[in-house]
Amino acid sequence: MLTSTVVNTEAILEGMTATPVEIASPGPAPAGPSAAVACCAPLAREPLSAQDALGLAGVLKAIADPARLRLLSLVGAREGGEACVCDLIEPLGLSQPTVSHHLKTLVDAGLLSRDKRGVWAYYSLVPGALDDVARVLTTSAQS
Repeated sequence: MLTSTVVNTEAILEGMTATPVEIASPGPAPAGPSAAVACCAPLAREPLSAQDALGLAGVLKAIADPARLRLLSLVGAREGGEACVCDLIEPLGLSQPTVSHHLKTLVDAGLLSRDKRGVWAYYSLVPGALDDVARVLTTSAQS
């Protein structure tokens, strides 16, 4: 048997008062994976600390998926350097929720930025993010 309940939220909220709460802002998000890799000299020049290795591994883990590598390539190669999530679904052959999950992982790793426009989200490469990762992985003496 299916039953439904109607709740009068106005009556519930009528006796409640709002109390302002101050929430500390965490500050601006770092641009790119710089927080995880900017501190790191090239691997062949000096050893990573355990903390630096953990941060770099997080970024590399985000990249180490074929769909995410393709997303980085698809977004970077688009005219204007940005792509709507709606334009990335078909080339990958994955469902929209799966593509969105992969994009979120890349945004969280600091490799892509996200700009919400209406119902769609547009993604672009964070300038210098992939260069930072490449710099850490280089074997040359340059930094």
